[in-house]
Parts: sequence; structure tokens; C-alpha cells
Amino acid sequence: MTTHDDWWAIWLGALILVGATIAVLAFGPVKFVDGKAALPSALKNWIAKPETWASNPLDAFTKSGKSLLPGIAAMGGLLLALFTGAQTLRGHNPLRFTIAFLGVFLLGVASFVLAGQHLLHYYNLEYVLWALVLGMVISNTIGTPGFLKPAVLPEFYIKTGLVLLGAEVLFGLLFRLGLPGMVVSWITTPIVFLLSYLFGQKVLRIESRSLNIVISADMSVCGASAAIATGAACRAKKEEVSLAVGLSLAFTAIMMIVQPIFIRAVDMDPVVAGAWMGGTIDSTGAVAAAGKLVGGEAEKVAVTVKMIQNVLIGVMAFAVAVYWTTKVEVVPNGPPPTLWEVWYRFPKFVLGFLAASIIFSILYAVLPQGEALVQDLITKGVTSPIRVWLFCLAFVAIGLETNFRELLPYMKAGKPLTLYVVGQTLNLVLSFIMSWIAFGWLWKGVL
Repeated sequence: MTTHDDWWAIWLGALILVGATIAVLAFGPVKFVDGKAALPSALKNWIAKPETWASNPLDAFTKSGKSLLPGIAAMGGLLLALFTGAQTLRGHNPLRFTIAFLGVFLLGVASFVLAGQHLLHYYNLEYVLWALVLGMVISNTIGTPGFLKPAVLPEFYIKTGLVLLGAEVLFGLLFRLGLPGMVVSWITTPIVFLLSYLFGQKVLRIESRSLNIVISADMSVCGASAAIATGAACRAKKEEVSLAVGLSLAFTAIMMIVQPIFIRAVDMDPVVAGAWMGGTIDSTGAVAAAGKLVGGEAEKVAVTVKMIQNVLIGVMAFAVAVYWTTKVEVVPNGPPPTLWEVWYRFPKFVLGFLAASIIFSILYAVLPQGEALVQDLITKGVTSPIRVWLFCLAFVAIGLETNFRELLPYMKAGKPLTLYVVGQTLNLVLSFIMSWIAFGWLWKGVL
């Protein structure tokens, strides 16, 4: 509990959530602007990332005539302090980590700047894609510089971000769509996950079971987050997780552009369309962006369905840990596996995700003005922007760890790509059928 990044993700996530709650409450009564709680400017000014720009990249660092550099520097300083402290207590050199982190953070800033260019922003080519590309360009040309390697910690960053994501998964909001949202997410996802894994083993005969199951989880649940959680449960190699994440981002970039175009072309019901996108597009940010292209109603449903699906991260990780312990890695004639082995293998950061979700769901329900405090101020106002920075750093780090030469052995006969294409096709078809049954028939007009 003092050395593993699973536990440190929980401790850092808890510190950020507690600090955000105290910071918001310290500013007194909630003030509303256009019906929504507004983050006080004294706090908002210290939370920033590069914005959109047209012809001059420097425009990304200003908004409404104000410089965003203090807020960007504050984000970097906060994360530097937290992770330097954690790495120091874990026995690493703080000076080396500080230098490395600053380099990784600057690559993260560059990723946001690239994603903010108007044309690229219009096509929803998000920061995660540019973060991965920047890291991969460096690692596959000059090689990842040695001074950056102490801060190349993709799992640590994304696990901490997932603990923060838990605070955004509020049961009160999820239950507004209740059964129809669960039908799309909780029936479709396990079926696609299981059938994709069986297809990879029985038909494609993928040699690495861990690669097979990581790709299946990545594609059926929520992209990189599910890949890392599942990879930890089955102890997959970092190259296998990187390959799954790369496939996920490539297909996400395509789907978040093509799906809205198709939906508008066939004049699909926006509620059904939103549920369909929420169940199939991997990244939560990409889901929101694609939903926005269809309309406000579609965006709302898409994001909610995706959040319901995100709950399955912990369930999936636990199921894989049990399966790997009791079936895949059982030693013939050896002692039977114990519950302790499942516990050792289970990714502990999922407990932080679930705890944050439960605690903030309770605060949302019981606090006076709970909806404004928890949803508008604490999560959307403070912790969500920090989570976005953490995900950006994670994808930069994944890119810096990814070497195409090391991935080639895993791409035999194009089997991973075939698995992803077949699995995602099944996901698209089954999710559409379930979305239509739930939102277009059984619970039509639920909104």
C-alpha cells in the first residue's frame, strides 16, 4: 500500500478530490450563471489548458483576452508536486523525476495545442490522439531520451485519472435513464466482450491470451481505461496494452467522425443515436464530441450511457482476475488457487474508482444544492480538468513506451486488427439493436 502505483493512484486521487471539495466550499454560497453553478474566478483562473486557435499557435494560450499560462503552470505545478512526492516516497530520485516530468508535461501541452487547431478541432481529432502520436514519433525516431524515462508512467497517470472519473459517475444521474441505459450498456458490453475473446481464441487462435482479452475489453468497454485495468488483472505485457490502446484510438478517431455523419444521413432518432454512440465509441470525451455533432439531446444520452458502461470497468477487471487465476494460470497438479491470489491480481485502483463514485453520489443526493456543488463545481469545474491533464500525460507516456519493432511480433497475420474489426462490427450492430429496443421502442420518450 506504500509502493504499488494502484494504491498511490487512490491516495493521490483522494487528495485531489478532498482538496477540490474544500476549495469549492471555501468560496461560500453557490453563484449561478445562466442556470448553472459558476466556478469563482479566483479558483477558475488556476485551472486551464490550451484553447482553440486558427493560424497562430500562440493564440492557444489566451482566452477572452486573458493569458492561460498561469492556469496551465498551476496544473503542471500541482501534478508535479503530487507525483514527485509519491515517487520520492516510493524510493525514486525526486530531482530526476522533476526534470523528466517537466519534459512529459511540455509534450502534453503540445498535444493540447495541436488538438486545438480549428480544422483539427472541427474533425474532433482529440488531444489523446496527438499525445500518443507525439510520444510515438519520438520513441520510433530518436528513441525516448533517458532523462524522460523516470516520468514515463502511463499506468500511474491513468489510474489516478480513473479514480477522479469515479467522482463523475453519479448514480443519481445514471438512474435518470435507468433501465434503458442499462440495457444498452450492461447487456451488450459483456456479450461483445465474451464473444470477441472466444473469436480470438477459437477462430483466430491468437497465441497470447492476455493480448486477446485486453483488446476485447478495450473495444467493448471504454478504450484505454479498460485496457489498462484488464491488463493489470491478467498481467499483460506493456506492448500488448500499447497495441490495444493504439487500435482503440485509431478506430475512435474514425468512428467519432463517421457515426454522426451516418446518423444525420439516415435521420436517426437523436435519442437512439446518442445511446448507440455511447455504447460503441470508446473514449468518454470522444463520445461527448460525437454527440455534440448530432445535437444536445444525443450528447446527453451518449455521455450518460457511456458513464453507465464505465461502471463495468471494475466488474470486468474482477472477472478477468478470477478467470486468469482459476483457469488460465492454474498449475497442473499444483495447489488450487486461493482468494488471496485473486486479491493480489485485482487492480486496486478500481476500489478508488468505486469509492469515489459512491461517496460523491451520496454528496450529490444529500447536500443542499448538491447537484450544483458536486456536478457543476467540484467535478466539472475542478477534478474533470485535472483528469483530462492526467489522461493526456498517460497517452504521451504510452507513446514514449511504444516501439513499432517491439509490436511487430504481436501483429502476426494481422490477427489483432482482425479481432478489433470483427469485435467492433459486432458491437456496432448489437448496440444499435439494443439502443433501438430500449430508447426507440420499450422506453420511447423517456426524456
